[in-house]
This record gives sequence, structure tokens and C-alpha cells, in this order.
Amino acid sequence: MQGQEYYKPIEIARELRISTSALRHYESWGVIPAPERSENGYRRYTQVHLAYFRCLRALIPGFGFKLTYEVLRYIQQAELNNALWLINEEQSKLQEEKRSAGQMLALLQDPELQVVQGKPMKGLMTIGEAAAITHVQASAIRHWEKEGLLNPVRNPDNGYRLYSPMHVRQILLISTLRKTVYYLDKMKEIVQAVEHHSLEKAKAVAEDALLRIHRLNRQQYMGVYQLMALCMTVGLTGEEEEAHLMIHYTFDQDRDSQSPL
Repeated sequence: MQGQEYYKPIEIARELRISTSALRHYESWGVIPAPERSENGYRRYTQVHLAYFRCLRALIPGFGFKLTYEVLRYIQQAELNNALWLINEEQSKLQEEKRSAGQMLALLQDPELQVVQGKPMKGLMTIGEAAAITHVQASAIRHWEKEGLLNPVRNPDNGYRLYSPMHVRQILLISTLRKTVYYLDKMKEIVQAVEHHSLEKAKAVAEDALLRIHRLNRQQYMGVYQLMALCMTVGLTGEEEEAHLMIHYTFDQDRDSQSPL
């Protein structure tokens, strides 16, 4: 394909291992600049179109269709900063998912869980005590009970809810899991595993989630790589950044560490 000024749709499709109809769909959705037409009406794609298609195909696995389309529309409008901040926000969300998964594993790897937030737990606690030790509102705990995620015992004398250390572990897990969309369909499975003392099963789910997060992180960076390649191709970045680098950085560690920029 090198040396050609224009590419036929079939050449782009073969390069990306997709169908020519997929190319037309992307174009119709406004995420790829409209190509010129030959005298007989055939599309004539350029190196810019190829860069757009490569970027689109690389961004989708890590960022999804909706965000990918928003990013590429910003690139077409030469609004690079808006595009990059969208990417940054999504990567920040993934970082939070990784933190939550790490917290969950820590909760599951402590078989006793006698101390939470530096406070020792009693054998049975009221909903107020459970809320205080977990920093979760009592109203949220009641809501999770209605959803079937918690099953506290009842005081036979007054009917009040009583929570054991096992329930506290469940509350902490639910509080962690609800911060990420990925875990929503796994939440009941994990919480029930804790209730039945199947911590190994719950840990397996958490470890699988971490593997998914690591894989998604790599996919996102592959997308970012192609995004920057696209920006170089269309002239949105390159010379200015290179000039800035040459002016402010010498690659001398001692000198550069003192640079204010």
C-alpha cells in the first residue's frame, strides 16, 4: 500500500481485516472524514483516512464505541485537548476500578476481619453500629437488604436487625463493588459466596476482574498510541511539541531536574 496516493475501499478493508461495508458505516456515522470520489463514483481514501480507521479500530476495544466516536469527532474539529481529556477521564475511571478491585481482594484475603477502620468488631451489631464501622449510610444498608444482597438476623425480643462480622464484610464488599459497572452482575455471586464462607470462589471472581482490568489498560494504551499517530498525520501535534522538547530539555538528568517546566 506504500507509495499510493489513494486507496481503494478493499485495500483499507484488507489492511484492517474488516468488511468494506464496515468502512461505509463508520463514514456514515461521521467519525471518518468523507473521502473524495473518482469520476466513476468510487471512494478514494488517503493516508489520513487510513490513520482514522486504524485509530478507530484501536480505540474501540479499550474505550467503547460512544467515547471513540466522540474523540474522533473532536479530532475532525481540530479540538485535540477535548479529545485527550475524554481519554484521560476514562483512564481515570479504570484506575479507580483497579483500586476497588484491590480493596476487594484485601477484604477477601483477611479470613477473620476482626478490625475495620481501626475499630474492633463485636459479635453482633445494630444497623447503626454496622453503618458507623463501615462508613456506609444505614439507608444504603437497608436498600441492599431489600435487593437481597444482605440477610441480617433479627433480635427475637424487638425484631431489630443484627449484623455479624460476616455481614460487615458483605457491606464493605458491596460498597466497593458498586463503584464499578463491571461488578454489578457479579455482586450477588460474590456476596453470597462470602455468606456461605466460600471466600476462594469470591477471590477467583476478583482475580478474574483484575486480569480484565489489566487487559483493558493495555488496550487503552494501544488506542492512545494510534490516536497520537492520527494527530501527527493530520497535523494536530508534532512540531510544537518537538520544539518545546528541544528548548526545555537536554536529556541531562541533573539539569532537567532543575527545569521549572
